[in-house]
Amino acid sequence: MPTGKPAGVRCIHLTEEYECAIWGSDDRPAVCAAFMAEPEFCGKDRDEAMRILSSLV
Repeated sequence: MPTGKPAGVRCIHLTEEYECAIWGSDDRPAVCAAFMAEPEFCGKDRDEAMRILSSLV
């Protein structure tokens, strides 16, 4: 997504299984490569992460 994306908009590179389709590729944005998941925000799975992150807004 050359111009970025707003929060809550699904990345065009995210598969139906919620996996990055360009993982390990040089096309992967630096912001994604630098992201370090924190248990405090990401929880144990996607559902828990969504509950935690939704409560922050």
